[in-house]
Amino acid sequence: MKRFVHWMMATMLMLAAGLAANVADAGEVLLGPGDVVKASVYGSPDLSLETRVSESGGMTFPLLGNVQVGGLSVQQAEKKIGGLLEKGGYLKKAQVNLLVTTLASQQVSVLGQVNRPGRYPIDGTRKVLDLLALAGGIGVDGGDMVTLVRNRNGSVSRETIDVVDIVRKGELNRDYEVAGGDIIFVERAPRAYITGEVNHPGAFRLERAMTVQQAVSAGGGLTPRGTQRGLRIVRRGADGTMQTIDAKTDDLVQTDDVITVRESWF
Repeated sequence: MKRFVHWMMATMLMLAAGLAANVADAGEVLLGPGDVVKASVYGSPDLSLETRVSESGGMTFPLLGNVQVGGLSVQQAEKKIGGLLEKGGYLKKAQVNLLVTTLASQQVSVLGQVNRPGRYPIDGTRKVLDLLALAGGIGVDGGDMVTLVRNRNGSVSRETIDVVDIVRKGELNRDYEVAGGDIIFVERAPRAYITGEVNHPGAFRLERAMTVQQAVSAGGGLTPRGTQRGLRIVRRGADGTMQTIDAKTDDLVQTDDVITVRESWF
């Protein structure tokens, strides 16, 4: 049942991401190292070529040699090359067309508990939900919180995003835009443990605001010898020491708690 619920949440996430992608403003692709560009000039087939942008941001163009296009949009690069052709006296009116055939520089890494981890190219305005959808959505073992690591002008920042809450509330404006070089990481869902007189002792996925009673249910319920009296939780405190707590069924479970269900003597 929990797998089905999580699958439903992943499906909602992908649908929301698709909606976000459809309504996003079309942004300009910025050229960068590794991008492969096919160039042509109207009326001058001898100037056509396919070339790769170098690590320094330059591309080799007939008659002009190395032209710096790194950090320029496709439209800006077309205008720059056309202007250089006209300024050099090669053409009176240069109509340059650039087509990016491989977008290597503008890629985002999607890692962790997703169905298809990897690097994904971005073309235009894209957000975290869009990239999670491209990666097949959050896997069954994935948590609700997603970490976004961004590098802007040498400054690295880290954002924690509650993607499930965004989808549930339909607040897509809380999503974050991504750019080439960003990293999206989906951590494993938090776990807790139950032992003793339950039918399926062991680790279980910790849901939001989960109570001890719900944890017992996640463990398959009580065995015929089990009792809800005398429940105990072993929990690591803020100082790192282990604490043993007498628990009630409506107490909230925390990450890495170990719940012990005792045997009934009556």
